[in-house]
Amino acid sequence: MLRLILALVLSIIAMLLIGPRVLPVLRKLKFGQTIYELGPQNHKVKQGTPTMGGLMFAAVTCVVALLVHKTWLGAGDFTIALVAVSLLSMLIGFVDDYIKVVKKRNLGLIWWQKIIGQVIVCVAFSVYCYLHPMVGSKLLIPFFNVEWDLGIFYVPLMSIVMIFMINSANLQDGLDGLLSTVTIISSVTWGLMALLVTMASGAAISDNYQNLAVFAMALAGGCMGFLRFNHYPALVFMGDTGSMFIGGAAVGMSMLMRMPIFMIFVLFTLIMSSLSVIIQRIYFKVTHGKRIFKMSPIHHHFELCGMSEQKIVSMYAIVQGVLCVIALISLQLAL
Repeated sequence: MLRLILALVLSIIAMLLIGPRVLPVLRKLKFGQTIYELGPQNHKVKQGTPTMGGLMFAAVTCVVALLVHKTWLGAGDFTIALVAVSLLSMLIGFVDDYIKVVKKRNLGLIWWQKIIGQVIVCVAFSVYCYLHPMVGSKLLIPFFNVEWDLGIFYVPLMSIVMIFMINSANLQDGLDGLLSTVTIISSVTWGLMALLVTMASGAAISDNYQNLAVFAMALAGGCMGFLRFNHYPALVFMGDTGSMFIGGAAVGMSMLMRMPIFMIFVLFTLIMSSLSVIIQRIYFKVTHGKRIFKMSPIHHHFELCGMSEQKIVSMYAIVQGVLCVIALISLQLAL
């Protein structure tokens, strides 16, 4: 428990210290956000706000997680796996942001370029989990002490889930402080879930789960510190760099703990962001131009309905918090 608190506090302090020093650099390099022309009109005032701030909490999370983690466990160490999949996911977002910043193109990478990169990263990580002696192809079912063995289908199915979740995190990063806030809640939950498994299991997996819990708290602390500069009105955006780091980290933690199904609760708001876009597009095509939402992802629908960004973030935080409590209860019943 002491390591978890230390990881959380160190990440917060580190972010609060480096934030004021990095922001002027981003402004000097003119790493400003290009606002999507078809987005909410009130977002036009955010044009030029420094972006790629995700580099800060990504660096803090990885460094703190590596420094505070309990025991080195070689190639099977969860910390190493999480740092790798998070940074590789972030690299795709970084390239996307770089194209937007340098060429002033809001769309960044072409969609198929992103997908190719994500397929490589996600398939590689899924194979790693499939072959890992502490992970394998079995998924824990919420509320019940049973497992679902996907067998060889684990790799393709989990690869698809990873791609979906990484892009879901990217879609949710549309309001000041939104993704940062829900990530704090979900990351603390993953950390507590890792502790629950540690207490219910033998020493064989205890160290690796504690390492995962440390990474989760380091990410939560990094986002807490980042929120100081990212809450409304944001002084910096995390960009695709940060959102894809978060997406890779979140789905990575769930897979290493054999809990992808628990993402239905722990990452509910991320999932709904993607589902709202899918529903909107299907409805638009079926009805030949009609829309079920005023704008997707759904947080923009709430915004166009008159809700302020702060109220939407608070609503998401409450919903995510309640569902995370349910996830913790469901895991306790399943152990």
